[in-house]
Amino acid sequence: MAVLRARFFSILYAYRNQVSSFQWNARMYLIHTIVFGAALGVRRLLFNFFVLSLGYDEALLGTLITVNNLTALVAALPMGYLADRWGRKKSLIGSGLLISLSIVIMVIFPSAGMFVVTNFIMGLGMSLSSVTMGPFLMENSGDKERTYLFSFSSGLNTAAGFIGNWLGGYLPSWTGAYLHVDALSSRAYGAAMIAIAAISVLGIIPLIMFKAKSLKASERASIASIGYIKDHAWQFSKLVIPMLITSIGAGLIMPFMNVFFRNVHFRSDSQIGTLFAWGSLAMGIGLLIAPVLADKIGKIQLVVITQGMSIPFLFLLGFSPWYWMSALAYFFRLALMNMSSPVYQTFVMEEVEPKARATVASLVSMASSFGWAFSPMVSGWIQVEYGFKPAFTITLIIYVISIYCYWRFFLRGKTGFTKAKRLAERAI
Repeated sequence: MAVLRARFFSILYAYRNQVSSFQWNARMYLIHTIVFGAALGVRRLLFNFFVLSLGYDEALLGTLITVNNLTALVAALPMGYLADRWGRKKSLIGSGLLISLSIVIMVIFPSAGMFVVTNFIMGLGMSLSSVTMGPFLMENSGDKERTYLFSFSSGLNTAAGFIGNWLGGYLPSWTGAYLHVDALSSRAYGAAMIAIAAISVLGIIPLIMFKAKSLKASERASIASIGYIKDHAWQFSKLVIPMLITSIGAGLIMPFMNVFFRNVHFRSDSQIGTLFAWGSLAMGIGLLIAPVLADKIGKIQLVVITQGMSIPFLFLLGFSPWYWMSALAYFFRLALMNMSSPVYQTFVMEEVEPKARATVASLVSMASSFGWAFSPMVSGWIQVEYGFKPAFTITLIIYVISIYCYWRFFLRGKTGFTKAKRLAERAI
């Protein structure tokens, strides 16, 4: 107990020192992350239920998720160029407006065709945000606090998701009572979605408060030339391929976790919302611990170890017959699989020259969106025909392949990996 207490306070001390050095723009972005993250947490929980309440099935859900992420995939490079022309501030504000607008339109015009259109709009907004975030954080942080800023941003986002998921579990009941309709009706879900659209607009205010920042040409992220991309194709490929493979597996199951707990374990909206809230908290804790561990064992070592440790919990999540075990595995899987994500983003940004960072951010966004663009459509069909177990089985295999790629590209033959593994086991 004394050792755990000492480690806890050492983590707090490290964070206090690093957070105090965050720049003004970074602090404003973190406030935006809290508000916008809470709104999107509600949206992630309720959107599937809103569509199903209108009489549509999981196959359409898969199609809509595919449209959203396929748009983000195709738009990544064009959005990278647009972000360069607009600047980071205008790009982030534009992204917030697009996402908020998409939520409002889908509620006002709740048809299958309009769902496709609004998911296209949301995909554009998410793509613009994704390609802007990495270069923005790089340009507004120093070498010392950079990993902490990336992880703190992701940690706050998931902590906000904790609030959003908890709120989302109860919001349809509140809106349903106000409208005198059933909490599971499309009107209750629609009113809840309108409420979160209003909250997401509030999240744009901190972005408006950004201060202009002067950067040297060598420090500014930009879209690299085609010739530069060709000359560094293998370097870029190694950085992107593992994320691409991971996204294919994640897209099979993660967009449907609320449906999984409702259909397989027969949980109510409020129970699922509470579960997702605690899951977000577990992931947030993992994200906050990650930079401290990365300082001790190395960034890429942390990626391989934590993602590898998540595999048994993914198996329990998908195949346990008991809800309590599946829920517990869900917490551990979220924390372990995702805690290394901002650490790897920092690693990627540091591996390339400043002039290539916007390009790599676009490629990373495309890789992350690829699986989520195509896998949900396949998974929706699998669920309708065979249930969830085949989707979990395929995801397990794909995750093992992606972890091998991280090891093969960056750690094979490095003697420090065994030492890092021992340190990680003691730290975790």
